[in-house]
Amino acid sequence: MNLPFELNSICSKIWDTVKFGLILIDEKGEILLWNQWMVKHSGISVDAAINRPIQSLFHEGITPSPSFRTAIKNALSYKLPIVLSAALHQSPLPLYASPVAAHEQNRMHQSITISPINWDEHTHRFLIQIVDASIHVKRERVLKSQSDQLSKDATTDSLTGARNRRYFDDRYEIEFGRAIRQGTPISLLMLDVDFFKQYNDFYGHQAGDDALILIVNMIKAQLHRATDIVVRYGGEEFLIILPDCTAEGCLHLADKLRTAVFDRKIPHQGSGIADCISISVGVATKLPETDCTSATLLQTADTALYDAKKTGRNCVQHRMVPI
Repeated sequence: MNLPFELNSICSKIWDTVKFGLILIDEKGEILLWNQWMVKHSGISVDAAINRPIQSLFHEGITPSPSFRTAIKNALSYKLPIVLSAALHQSPLPLYASPVAAHEQNRMHQSITISPINWDEHTHRFLIQIVDASIHVKRERVLKSQSDQLSKDATTDSLTGARNRRYFDDRYEIEFGRAIRQGTPISLLMLDVDFFKQYNDFYGHQAGDDALILIVNMIKAQLHRATDIVVRYGGEEFLIILPDCTAEGCLHLADKLRTAVFDRKIPHQGSGIADCISISVGVATKLPETDCTSATLLQTADTALYDAKKTGRNCVQHRMVPI
């Protein structure tokens, strides 16, 4: 298709002025048009690009992504439009926002559209449009980060940094269901700070808050699996979900927590059993062969905690869910 010289000149100015990449290829994938935006962001001149196969244009070792190569192949074969979105294919081509980015191999995020054009009765051309999607991708990342933070804030106890009851209600059901499906044990560890009301009465509520924060940090320091989660269940009552944890493993952890808190020797003149803060711990375990509900396991942990308080506090008591 031949255009009058004046119109051709106007078109040339337009595609070299637009703020996005324009590439025109023929049915063999050879480049017919390479605009100035592509020159700027690829480092490849017009003369170096024209009549070169687009698949082999870029420098050795710095190649288009497999998704781009597949998209070109399909466009040429089936004569259908193809879109490579920035969300799914962030940097298909080795294009860079600046020379510094190119030196650091920090590719620009791109949104690419390949459109077949009926050039004449028997010939097709393919217009490739590349838009810099970096700002959009960064905005999406910021929004996701803010969303994640809001979600975390909504499920985190603002005082101690432990997860809150809302988080527990959802996560516990997920872990309980997974234990049933996978045939693995699951345990709950419920702990209570001994004589905490008396601690608040004696030292004041600010000291009580500080003590809870310290206890939660001590608990977290003993939890080494990402799946082990501490939850503030009530005022001074905490729960720990322990997926795939045997009774022996739970008892070992519970006693480590109890010892860590007691050995910290946080003064507690209002305690009825010691001169420092202590905790009572109840542990409940559901074995794979046990048929029970999540509510039953939770109630069993609560009963085990009651046993620990009844037998003198500053101790660990364990109950298996009845088969």
